[in-house]
Formats: sequence, structure tokens, C-alpha cells
Amino acid sequence: MKYPQLKLDNQLCHRLYMASNSVVRAYRDALCTLELTYPQYVVMMALWEEDKITIAHLLQKTAIDGGAMTQILKKMTDKQLVMVIKDEDDKRKKRVKLQPQGLEMQQQATAIPQQIRCQFPSINEQEAMQLITLLDKLNTDLA
Repeated sequence: MKYPQLKLDNQLCHRLYMASNSVVRAYRDALCTLELTYPQYVVMMALWEEDKITIAHLLQKTAIDGGAMTQILKKMTDKQLVMVIKDEDDKRKKRVKLQPQGLEMQQQATAIPQQIRCQFPSINEQEAMQLITLLDKLNTDLA
């Protein structure tokens, strides 16, 4: 090859792309029982951590694009998992609040992280923590 820097096997970005796609596929079966997509699951996890947060905070917490978030929240509202309400102090802001069905779903979801973790048997806990640290650094650098 004339330009080895262009070889696909030498690209970190391609490995990240493949890993991202593989992880989302791994979640697909686990989330099927909850009838959630991976982005919807990410929103639910953020809300289980902190309910009734502003949409701006939810965008920051999940790193989901604003346009995509609008569609996600619409679908989740239709499923009666969340409701979007006006902020009591500032009517220009909107908050996302879990509905009872969304709160109940948390119990059903408790086994999902371990189900997914079991799909990576060649990565031990220390390596998983190192990977998290490295990905956090990468995301900080690219922000």
C-alpha cells in the first residue's frame, strides 16, 4: 500500500465505530423486552438517576443531539414512560418527568448491565475501568 496511514486496520476511529455498532447490537435483544431503543434506554438511565430534569440537563447528561432528543421524548411520551412539563419557576424551560410506567421499568432493567457485561468475557474488570478512563479522555479531547 502506498499510504499506510490510510490502511483501515491502522485507524482508531474505525475500531471505535465497529465497537459502538457492536455494543448497540448487543443491547438490542436485552432492550427488546422493555420495548426500548438504545437511545431511549440512555434517557431512561439518566432519568432514573435524576428525575424531573430540564431538557437542557438531559441533553448534557446523555450527549444526545437536540433534534434526536425531541423525537426520543415524543416516542417515550407516546409510550407513557415520561411526560414533558413546564418548569415551575421558569416557564420557558421544560422538564422531563418519569411516569409511573417509566419508574416501574427501572426494576425490569436492573439485570441489563450484567447481561451486556457478560458478552465481553475477554475484558476483565480492571481493563473495563481502563477502557472507561480512556474513552472519557477521548470524549473530553473531542468535545
